[in-house]
Amino acid sequence: MWSIPSPATSQALVPYTLQLNPDQLEQTGLGLIEEAAQLTRFQQYQLALPRAELATQLAPKSYQTWALLGSLYIQVDRIDEGVAALEQAQRLEPENAPVRFVLGEAYFRNGKYQAAIDQIEAGLKVRSDVPGALFDLGNAYYMLGKYDQAITQYEKAFAQEKNLWPAINNIGLVRYEMGDIKGAIKKWQEAIKIDEKAAEPILAIAVALYTQGQRQEALAMGETALELDGRYADLEFLKENLWGDRLLNDTQKFLDTPQMQATIAQLEDSPASVSP
Repeated sequence: MWSIPSPATSQALVPYTLQLNPDQLEQTGLGLIEEAAQLTRFQQYQLALPRAELATQLAPKSYQTWALLGSLYIQVDRIDEGVAALEQAQRLEPENAPVRFVLGEAYFRNGKYQAAIDQIEAGLKVRSDVPGALFDLGNAYYMLGKYDQAITQYEKAFAQEKNLWPAINNIGLVRYEMGDIKGAIKKWQEAIKIDEKAAEPILAIAVALYTQGQRQEALAMGETALELDGRYADLEFLKENLWGDRLLNDTQKFLDTPQMQATIAQLEDSPASVSP
């Protein structure tokens, strides 16, 4: 009898499986997406991202979770993942205009300009009073070389928001690529009237004046622009801001002058003077 082993007590226990309430999980997911949205408002994208990712697992049928996740991916330059999340948001809520606008921006960032146009225009049919969407639409047309359509959308955007100087500035970019230098300068001057601290139109005018032989005035304006924001000395940064080939070529010549090179060198020695 003593040689017969006693049964292990654990063998008599039936494992308990926790029963999760789907509704509670969804509410938890929606709570997480609220936290992520709050963090996003303070540009805490890296903190917001894991919350948004978890929220899509807990509330996979909520388009809001996928939409915010997609926009966060775009903010941290994970464009392909952002597109996938936003496309899922659109499948869940096909007629939602803001989702279409953000998806259009994602397509634009991915170089899919016609797809961006299709999404933004579809969103504008639902909600037309969004100047930022009109501005993005103008950018997409501009990148496709459809200059007249681009100008039309920039004008619509500015008509809705009178402080939107980038819309006027970008009309100048378009006109310069069209060979209308005087028309471009006029638009950049209008942009400066809206915001006198806007470095981009100041530098653009400086380049245009330099190509027309007004060198002293051009160099003075160029120094002012770079003192306001030294990033504009970087041609790659200018390209990201949609400066076209014609303007970039002229800018390269302008920045290569001894006076502008001296200004750039001085700014590099004093990084505190360069805008973030």
